[in-house]
Amino acid sequence: MYVSNRIRGLDSAIFNELEVIKRQVEQKGIEVINLGVGSPDQPPAPHIIEAMHRALDNPGNYRYPLEGKIELRRAMAAWYQKRFGVELDPVTEVLVLMGSQDGLAHIALAYINPGDTALIPDPGYPIYACSILLAEGVIYPMPLLEGHNYLPDLGAIPADVARKAKLMWVNYPNNPVAASADREFFSRLVQFAKEYDILVCHDIAYCELAFDGYKPVSFLETPGARDVGIEFYSLSKTYNMAGCRIGFALGNATVLEALARIKSNIDYGVFNVVQEAGIAALEGPQENVKKNAQNYSRRRDILVDGLVALGWDMPKPKASMFVWAPIPQGYASSREFAMELLHRTGVMVIPGTAFGAQGEGYVRIALVQKDHVLQEAVNRIGRFL
Repeated sequence: MYVSNRIRGLDSAIFNELEVIKRQVEQKGIEVINLGVGSPDQPPAPHIIEAMHRALDNPGNYRYPLEGKIELRRAMAAWYQKRFGVELDPVTEVLVLMGSQDGLAHIALAYINPGDTALIPDPGYPIYACSILLAEGVIYPMPLLEGHNYLPDLGAIPADVARKAKLMWVNYPNNPVAASADREFFSRLVQFAKEYDILVCHDIAYCELAFDGYKPVSFLETPGARDVGIEFYSLSKTYNMAGCRIGFALGNATVLEALARIKSNIDYGVFNVVQEAGIAALEGPQENVKKNAQNYSRRRDILVDGLVALGWDMPKPKASMFVWAPIPQGYASSREFAMELLHRTGVMVIPGTAFGAQGEGYVRIALVQKDHVLQEAVNRIGRFL
């Protein structure tokens, strides 16, 4: 029995390798501080948990949910209108997903035929490339470089490549590089997509984890954006509901219908109890959203200010739950640095190459530990440096 060709390009080797080393370090009696996977460490707000408790007692919530509840889609549309000033039809322009990853993974199956070209950010969240590989498409990497503010240089994409491209991934606030995009970039992106007839898929999962008064914008705010693209939003980071698996695709109705057709042949939708929690999150008190952002802002300051004071220079992000840090001098690769850091200090970070070739020379640090644990990480790294 041989595995299919399409999965041979899927690589989780670096993550598996880090887990092996993590266990080795723990066997030495060292408590590992995991700043690798970007999973929120805080629970949802009490009113969200209570909504799930109530929903569990409703016998009607155990049927196949199929398409998302209209009440949930209305709540999402109302949230978008209030947050971004974007009006969406909850029936045709809001699609409920089992976490945004569900849509990120499956949209390529609706638009990419074997051999079709897709434009993928490098470095980028791995599911973008994975989705194209599973659809047997061809990846054209768009370098995200510090000198270009980690935005893809649309003018550097050869015209013959752009003409062949069917789909483009973008993600701001960004994972892993923690960069942000403004309205001017999105305006140029819409023009580019219209010129070359490209479907834009924008991942906006981190839009509410923003600091110092910064408010990320939605791609869908841009005039003409709905003609060429969709946006993926998740409740995982905003409301600490990562394990609940609930998110949305929003925007172009024709594209959402195609994605919904793929999903209707794969799954039966989001558990109704989780949908009730989603309604409570979107319609209920939002104080915890502000506290969540403040929490990550404080953690960012503890980590970045602490490491900069020790001589490890790195930018301070305006948004997201990550820090994208150039590795200290004296190391041949981001992998070498991350492995040695884990072996010698018990602090786990992710080598930038896990997100693409352009990630060489960087590591991604996730702000997913409590303040005192992050301070301990800074102390350990200080002794290591």
